[in-house]
Amino acid sequence: MRLRLFAFVSLALLAAALPLAAHVGSSDVFYEGNAGPYRLFVTVRVPQVIPGVAEIQVRSESNDVSQVSVVVLTLIGPGSTFPPTADLAQRSKDDPQFFTASLWLMAPGALQVRVLADGAQGKAELSVPVPSFAQRTLPMQKSLGRLLFALMALLAVGVVSIVGASAREGNLEPGVSPAPSNRRRARLIMVTTAVLVIAILYLGRAWWGVEARSYQRGVDFFKPPIAETLLLNGNRLVIRAKSQDPNWSKQVNMEEVVPDHNHLMHLFLLGPGLDRLWHLHPERVEGGAFAEELPAIPAGHYQIFADVVDKSGYPWTLVGSIDLPQIDGKPPVGDDSSWSGAALLPAPADSTVAQLPDGGRIVWQDAPHPLKAGVPLAFQFAVQDRDGKPVQDLQPYMGMAGHAEFVRSDFSVFAHIHPAGSVSMAALELAQSGLPSATSAATPGQMSMSMASAALPAEVRFPYGFPQPGDYRIFVQIKRAGRVETAAFDAHVK
Repeated sequence: MRLRLFAFVSLALLAAALPLAAHVGSSDVFYEGNAGPYRLFVTVRVPQVIPGVAEIQVRSESNDVSQVSVVVLTLIGPGSTFPPTADLAQRSKDDPQFFTASLWLMAPGALQVRVLADGAQGKAELSVPVPSFAQRTLPMQKSLGRLLFALMALLAVGVVSIVGASAREGNLEPGVSPAPSNRRRARLIMVTTAVLVIAILYLGRAWWGVEARSYQRGVDFFKPPIAETLLLNGNRLVIRAKSQDPNWSKQVNMEEVVPDHNHLMHLFLLGPGLDRLWHLHPERVEGGAFAEELPAIPAGHYQIFADVVDKSGYPWTLVGSIDLPQIDGKPPVGDDSSWSGAALLPAPADSTVAQLPDGGRIVWQDAPHPLKAGVPLAFQFAVQDRDGKPVQDLQPYMGMAGHAEFVRSDFSVFAHIHPAGSVSMAALELAQSGLPSATSAATPGQMSMSMASAALPAEVRFPYGFPQPGDYRIFVQIKRAGRVETAAFDAHVK
């Protein structure tokens, strides 16, 4: 029975193999924060299929961490409060401050990876929100498919032959030839068995087809929703979310998205050559749409990215494009901002200095060369005045030291990054709320809005890793003396 089961599953796997469906963007999670007295840099390599194995990397800034354990939980609900036994991470023999582990992500949705550190200063923990989603379906290798098909055919023929031989000769004494009636009976039973085997294989293939289509719907569900736009009254932009999956709007209610560092939506308009950027914050209007009075924008074709976080803590990025006429709006105010500059050139030289409007500059410190995809990095930027000295007027921008946007030249990668990393602040607050108060993880770069007028150290740091090779523009946004300023850096990633 096990052999027959293996045979029809093998055929079903071959028949249901589907082409790849790549997810647009940056799926790996990067986070830097404090677990009690320990500062940790955590990288979560999200698997491309779910269920799948996530690779966890933890680097301690100090050498006083002796043991690291990791465990995965849901971000909200009962599963977020009762963690199973944590898995012990392996300590690197070459680098005692580096730990690795693997965790099964069994379901899509908003999850969290809890990291428990033990060392000279006692035990502590932090939690990293992880968006879990299937990015693709994996096809079977042709050579393996042919092998399994041949084995399936061999087993099917073997089953029919064994049943026929049993019916024909099973009750005969040794050396006695089967009678014609036995032969006729055996042929009838073999035909019946063959029909049953074919029916089982057919039903197995149909069952697997249903499972494959269901899985593909899950892949489509988590693809970036489309940002449908409508321009009203000359400069009022209305945005609605639409997904390829008809069930998406039933499960993700845009009227219930939660604030992410004080705004329900972060809207980015980008020029085709990455020569212009607007970072805006539309307000929610009736029916789950969002609306924004656009500032002055030249006529042209613009790429749209819009970040929201649903009530479960799962972050979504709406994508789209729009052709705008000349917009004669007012200059951006508050947290809104704009930037313009030269277009991104193919294979640009890595730029490490960007000028600011008042003559100051932002310097990308210790930039590695060459830049490589898939490598976790700490992007460190220093803000200097026109004399090259650290500025004294850096202020929190939406509750943190700064923001950064990593954009690939073809718009296939867009990542809105904070000093805590690639996680959304709304999801991070949910993850940290479940930690014991004595060991709650501090979020670097994030501070209460009551500190909005306090001067900060003249530097900002972003943990991130380029997901694929190509040409990128990195926008770094800070706030100085009540003004939002943006700097752009070009990077060629191998």
